[in-house]
Amino acid sequence: MMVQKDYSLKQHNTFGIEVAAREFVRMEDPADWKSVASLPSFKKKQHLILGGGSNVLFTGDYDGLLIHVASKGKRPLREEKEHVIVEAQSGEEWDELVSWCVGHGWGGLENLSMIPGQVGAGPIQNIGAYGAELKDHFHSLDALDKASGKITVFGPEQCRFGYRSSHFKQGGKNRYLILGVRFRLDKKHRIKTGYAALARELDAMNVCNPDIATVREAVCRVRSSKLPDPGKLGNAGSFFKNPVVSVKEHMALEEAYPQLVSFPSNGGVKLAAGWLIEQAGWKGYRKGDAGVHDKQALVLVNHGGASGRDILELAMRIQRSVREKFHVKLEPEVNIL
Repeated sequence: MMVQKDYSLKQHNTFGIEVAAREFVRMEDPADWKSVASLPSFKKKQHLILGGGSNVLFTGDYDGLLIHVASKGKRPLREEKEHVIVEAQSGEEWDELVSWCVGHGWGGLENLSMIPGQVGAGPIQNIGAYGAELKDHFHSLDALDKASGKITVFGPEQCRFGYRSSHFKQGGKNRYLILGVRFRLDKKHRIKTGYAALARELDAMNVCNPDIATVREAVCRVRSSKLPDPGKLGNAGSFFKNPVVSVKEHMALEEAYPQLVSFPSNGGVKLAAGWLIEQAGWKGYRKGDAGVHDKQALVLVNHGGASGRDILELAMRIQRSVREKFHVKLEPEVNIL
């Protein structure tokens, strides 16, 4: 295993920020971990596990060992009467997994099409979109304790999934390396088309009874129309979480702003962060090469030469603006380093 010095991370973060890692190693097999853990730099310096870099903002060079997970492989483990259990290695591209599952007629992940990143990051973030979340069809995962080298199987309860959160972002943060993830997918499909933008797109496609392939196509169309391609315009998708407020707070906001976009959420009310940011006047804003996407205010973009600090400064200005106007706190969904 080759350790590379002062390695550029521009191709390893979807913002396209030009930063470098003091040391960089590519881990293609879980068995490589023993070699990684024995490196002097692993023992003496900080280290970071990085997958596709689609949910991270680097604000400077990384002064430590960066471990890029690149393990590949996916397969059906077993079939049940109404389900199939599918396993994917953490280095697999997420959307390639979704496409593969839909192509085999296994339902459940189609609403999560075109989410950038790798499979291993999915449970950490409990990724979600268009009325679905990863936890809805999660079966289990294998996680390696970086300190002991022990591999543990985590089921849904042990993962403690929440809104864009899990045990691996809370109590187990930085403790584990996710090696592989398993999903319980449907043979008899349960189509989810309740999300407004998805329903509108299916109407535009003149589809009344969609199958999972059509849902995937509609999701891809919606995402392509609203979200920039990171290969053309640097971004990490939604920069902020949709904030959740109490029913009382929501009633006061709705009285002041009748067009407020919101959704019920576990006894509270989830607000559309993109709507709040747009109403605060940020949609399409640009300063230098740091900006807000002109089609979706929830997406911060790098027009080419922005630094991570430029993006972070813009994000903080947006947070202050939304807090002053709506008395609502926005929390980043992106990991800031």
